[in-house]
Amino acid sequence: MSDLTREAVEEAIKSYIEPHLEKDLVSTKSVKDIQIDGGNVSVSIVMGFPVKTIKDDIAAAVKAAVEAVDGVSSCEVNVDMKIDAHSVQKSLKPIDNVKNIIAVASGKGGVGKSTTAVNLALALAHEGARVGVLDADIYGPSQPRMLGISGQPESKDGTTLEPMTSYDLQAMSIGFLIDEETPMIWRGPMVTQALEQLLNDTNWSELDYLVIDLPPGTGDTQLTLAQKVPVSGAIVVTTPQDIALLDARKGFKMFEKVEVPVLGIVENMSIHICSNCGHEEHIFGEGGGGRMAEEYGVDFLGALPLELRIREETDSGKPTVVAEPDARPSQIYREIARKAAAKLALQGKSYAAKFPNIVIQNN
Repeated sequence: MSDLTREAVEEAIKSYIEPHLEKDLVSTKSVKDIQIDGGNVSVSIVMGFPVKTIKDDIAAAVKAAVEAVDGVSSCEVNVDMKIDAHSVQKSLKPIDNVKNIIAVASGKGGVGKSTTAVNLALALAHEGARVGVLDADIYGPSQPRMLGISGQPESKDGTTLEPMTSYDLQAMSIGFLIDEETPMIWRGPMVTQALEQLLNDTNWSELDYLVIDLPPGTGDTQLTLAQKVPVSGAIVVTTPQDIALLDARKGFKMFEKVEVPVLGIVENMSIHICSNCGHEEHIFGEGGGGRMAEEYGVDFLGALPLELRIREETDSGKPTVVAEPDARPSQIYREIARKAAAKLALQGKSYAAKFPNIVIQNN
């Protein structure tokens, strides 16, 4: 009879620290079942973030850890994923058919926030999640061009809109409803109302994540998002430049004040590599995003290079993650997306959907 115990297997699994969660799989409750039959062990793992391209790596690491235990002759590991809805601001309820909303923000324009947002959305989809993107930049919508979408969304009932689709993403933008060259000469209240309508009147279909591409700054639109949109987490995009970092700090503080957790900081245009000679140069400074993350105690999700092809591919309507999925920038986008989703997976879950609606009737 084998002396092998579940506790011994769990201890072995604890020795593996999953790099995105930065924790072991037992303490994060990712290990759902352990079966022991003599010296044969089977382990069932369910990850709380999309892991399609790294499932085999996780399984191999757990298998190696368990098979090192005395008495284990073989170990079979099954890795699956289940993305839950996570908590939002206390006064708000989640939107129907959208489990988690992630806001991508920057304090100032010109730091590549929209490019980062669309590539992160595509990266989450690439990892196996159901993803949508909402272009909240009413004055300068760029997602239609970036996703290569033209035409107008359908309305089956005359009041709600069907999201446009591209590269497995569901998308909505004011840019689908107006001509590309038409300026939006609107005051703040009209902009915030338009944002709420685009969000709430779109028939999103069973999304794990809705990525909102926010306009730059900390004005009306951002305040509306913070007060009226149930956001599970935010990502702040900056460049290493001191001016960009100064404004990124304002964006961070805004989310802090409205109790939206910041999942981490992305440093864009971090380094330029000369296409002719390969010389590396920190055009906008070095390490600013990392220092900011350390200063505020949040994760530094990753740094993206200043590369011509990222701009060219996004401008042409086929962002880097789909244009060159094996290229180094695409790998970085996927790593950032996994880290942000893993950080979100560690947050409290939302149980709003589990509560019944209480209706009081006068009989």
